[in-house]
Formats: sequence, C-alpha cells, structure tokens
Amino acid sequence: MRRRRLLWHLFPGYLLITVVAVVAVSVYSGLSLRHFYYQQTISTLEARASLLAERAGPGFPSVARPELDALIGELSDLSDTRITLVAPSGRVVADSHEDASGMENHADRPEIAAAMTGQIGSSTRFSHTLGRELVYVAIPVVAEGDITGVVRTALPRTALDRELAIVFGRISFAAALLILLAAGLSLFVSRRITEPIESMRSAAERFARGDFRHNVTSARSEELAGLADSLNRMAAELDVRIRTITHQRAEQEAVLASMVEGVIAVDPEECVIAVNRAASSMLNVEPEASRGRPIQEAIRNTHVQEFAALALSSEGPVEREFVLAAGEERFVQAHGTALRDENGRQVGAVIVINDVTGMRRLENVRKDFVANVSHELRTPITSIKGFVETLIDDPGRSAADTERFLRIIARHADRLDAIIEDLLFLSRIEHGTPPSGEDFRVIPLSRVVRAAVEAVRASARSSRTRVVVNCPDEVSASANPQLLEHAVVNILDNAVKYSPEGSEVVVSCHDEGSEVLVRVEDEGPGIPAADLPRIFERFYRVDKARSREMGGTGLGLAIAKHIVQAHRGRITVESHPGAGSVFCIRLPRPAP
Repeated sequence: MRRRRLLWHLFPGYLLITVVAVVAVSVYSGLSLRHFYYQQTISTLEARASLLAERAGPGFPSVARPELDALIGELSDLSDTRITLVAPSGRVVADSHEDASGMENHADRPEIAAAMTGQIGSSTRFSHTLGRELVYVAIPVVAEGDITGVVRTALPRTALDRELAIVFGRISFAAALLILLAAGLSLFVSRRITEPIESMRSAAERFARGDFRHNVTSARSEELAGLADSLNRMAAELDVRIRTITHQRAEQEAVLASMVEGVIAVDPEECVIAVNRAASSMLNVEPEASRGRPIQEAIRNTHVQEFAALALSSEGPVEREFVLAAGEERFVQAHGTALRDENGRQVGAVIVINDVTGMRRLENVRKDFVANVSHELRTPITSIKGFVETLIDDPGRSAADTERFLRIIARHADRLDAIIEDLLFLSRIEHGTPPSGEDFRVIPLSRVVRAAVEAVRASARSSRTRVVVNCPDEVSASANPQLLEHAVVNILDNAVKYSPEGSEVVVSCHDEGSEVLVRVEDEGPGIPAADLPRIFERFYRVDKARSREMGGTGLGLAIAKHIVQAHRGRITVESHPGAGSVFCIRLPRPAP
C-alpha cells in the first residue's frame, strides 16, 4: 500500500470539513432566503390585495365594469402586479391583464377556494391565461359578515427566481472565496503541524545514518517540543553508545586481525558469525562473503566443518589436529569452545586454528639433523674404534701396519674435529657472534672473491678445473671480510668438487641497483628440483655416496646461508640436472 505524507492526510481533511460546512451553510442560507423571499412576496401580494379591497369598498362586485377596470389597471401599473376580482360564484369580474368576459370560472383555483372559506389563500402554479408561472394570493372581501367577493393579486415567478438567482450567485461567490481562503488556511495550518514532524523525521534519518552533529529544532507546541527534546536526548545517548561500540569493535577487529591464529565464530545453526584475516588466509575464504552463510557453504573443508559441529555439541573445550590440503600441505591445530552471552546461554562456538606447519617442519628438520649428526659422527667414531681395537688386540703387528692404522685414525679424528668445528661455527653465526673480532665495513667484493679463489686453488688444480674471476673493483658491499670469504669458499669448494675435469667455474660480481651480487656458476651435474629447497639444511646431501667420497662435513652450504643472512642478505640457487648450477649471494648495496 502506497503511503502518503502526513500533510496530504491533514490538508484534504481540513479542506473537506470546510467545504462541507460552507456548502451546508450556503444551501441552508439559500433555502432560507428562498423561503424568506417567498413569504415576503406572499406578504406583499396580501398587502396589495387588502389595499385594493379597501378602495373597492364592500359593494365592488356591483360597481360598473369600466370603473373596476380603471381601478385595477391603475393599481397594476403602479405595483407591477396582476389583479383579479372574482365573484363568489367564481366568475371573474375584472382582470388587469386579460378580458374578464373571456376568462373561465376560477372557483376551482386553490387560492380562490381558500379565500371563499374566509381564509387567505396562496399558491404558485402555471397560469394558462398568461402562459407563465405566477405566485397567487387571494383574500376574501367581507361585507356585513358575508363574503361578497375575492381580490386576487399575483406576481410572475420569474421575477422571484431572478432575485433569488442574484442572491444565490452572491452566496456561491462568497462560498467559493471562503473555500479558497479555507484551503489556503488549511494548507498553512497543515504545514505548521507537519513541518516540525518533517524536521524530526529528517533528523531521525540523520541519526540513523550516524550523523549526530545537528539537534532537532524545538517546536512551538508543548507535545512536539517534548518529542524534539526526547529525540535530542536519544541522539546524544546513541552517539555515546555507538562511539563506545565502534571503539570496542575496532579494538576487537584489530586484535583479531593482528592474531596469527585463525579465528572462526559460528552460531548454533552453524552459520558463520566472523572470520579473521588469518583464518581467511588459511582457508582461502572471503570474510565478508562468508558472514551469515552456513559453514558448509562458506568453508569448503570437511575437517573444519566437522570440528565446528563438535565444538557446538561439546560442553567443554575440544582440540584436534588435521591437515589442510590447499595447494601445499599445511598442518593445523584447532581449539574449540562454546560461545556464550552475558546470561551464560550458548550462542555458538569459537574455533581457534594454529598453523603448526612450521613447527612440524622444524621437528622434522630436528629429527633429520639428529639422525644426520648421529650418522656423520658414527662413521668416523666406528672407524676409530675399530682400528684402535685392532691395534689393542694385535700389538705384534708390523710398524708399517701400525702407522697406516694410526694415520687412518688421525684422518677420522680430523673429520670429527672438522664436523665439531663447523657445528660450533654455525652455532656462533646463528647467535650473532662472529668468530672474528673484525667489524663490518664497506669493502670491494673483488678482494673477498680473490681470497676465496686462492683458498680453493689447490683443489681446482688437482681436478684440472679452471676458475675464472670477473669482479670489478668498484663493486663493494658492507661486510665482514673473513665471514664473507668463508661463505664464498664453501660455495666455490662445492662447485670445484662437483665439476667434471677440465670444466670451468665462473665467479662474477654485479651491481643491480639496490643489491650487489656474487655469482658462482659451474658445469657440474646439477641439482634435481625436488632437492633444491633442502640443500641449505645441515648435513643434507643430494648424492650421499659421492659426497662422502669427496669429503666435507655436509655443513658448508648451511654455514654459507647463515653467513649471508648475518649480512642482511640472501642466497639463491638455480640448477637443472645435467646443466650445472648457479649460486648467487645477494647483499644490500651500501649507502653512499
């Protein structure tokens, strides 16, 4: 149903009441005036008839006809009235407008019949003699107690109607003016009533939009002024409460958004109430789009759906671990508990999801590290123990065998010492304690690269590998020379070891805007894509058998990675099986 403004409820009502009142008064006035004019006409005709009866005298029917005609003619001309004299028998004695001898008997006329009984008769009817409607009044002429005749006077109805039409026209004009005036006044009054209400409605709409800067203007009437004051108080209270709620909500959203744990809230019907940023990232959902939707539609993960149902049905906290298989495998730990209102009633459940993928990976790395350390240490220790037991059990061996065994024991002891030394070095690097007291300073990278090349020169010469250096002196970085040289040596040593005989290893330096690069490119067998993410882990070997044949502790690349990180840089690798490898140390460019 279409709703109208209050103005168009009040104004038509006021106007209708006014129109009805004016029309009623006008009709009543017209009818009253019509009756008044009619009675006035009757009285006038009666007075004229009485005057004629007095002048005619009691014996007027016996008066000669010419005298009667002259008398009524004179009186008719003076008063513009038709005058008729009728004998008791109904015969017309004289008439001011027609020849009496040709007129029919009037005894049956209503006004004549009434006058014959001694009353004053009156009627309004059509005159066949004159051919128009007249108002008749007849009075009896009494002589010595007997009715000797009737004097009838008449006026045309048109004259009366003409006068009434003029009066009715004036009344109608006045009524129209009054209606127009009343319409304007009704509109003015309606606006006076509705304008404060419209102002309050506009203010209420501003309040609904959250705009509380403007108060409602107080109205003149006591009731509307009280309503305006109530609206202003309500707006002030709403402003305070909304500000408080907005502040609290902003704090809650800031807390939820800054949490690394994912948070999901659901109502008892398993519809999503809220999802924070961390949860949306974990589950690949849109927080706004998922709000209000069933969790089965919003979050397409059966583990989360089942856990939400479990949290809603459980009285106490629940906990579970599961895997999210969105792209890469992610391990999560979920905690769920009931969500209750201020009265203690359960209104849903809240689920907190912790991404423990990093912890699981660290745990796996720790397990692999322990296993690798144990294996790396067990091999030389087993060898040392075996040869020592051999020497103890057979002291009579020849000096040459004893010396060979002791050399093997010394070599394995050196290997143990190298592993332990590398572990201690790596530990110091991780804890930010450089093994040298030399500070970080801006140095040319060519100096570090040439020192590293000299360190692997003997190994390269034995494998007939040519090391090519392309490092301009103007390329520099803020570094600890000894530590950075150690990192480059470890990478170069691997490149020389795994390059085929007669191949070439290229070491180059580049300036790439915000970074400077030390690039080591070899022609070795390359590294499979599956092993690339793990080559910087401790003791990780791509080809374990060949790595042990070539020596080394398995910690070289891990040490290089942590040295570069200590320089606020990063190390990257590009490699394809059979196409060699490219290791790149990227360091921040020093400030000018």
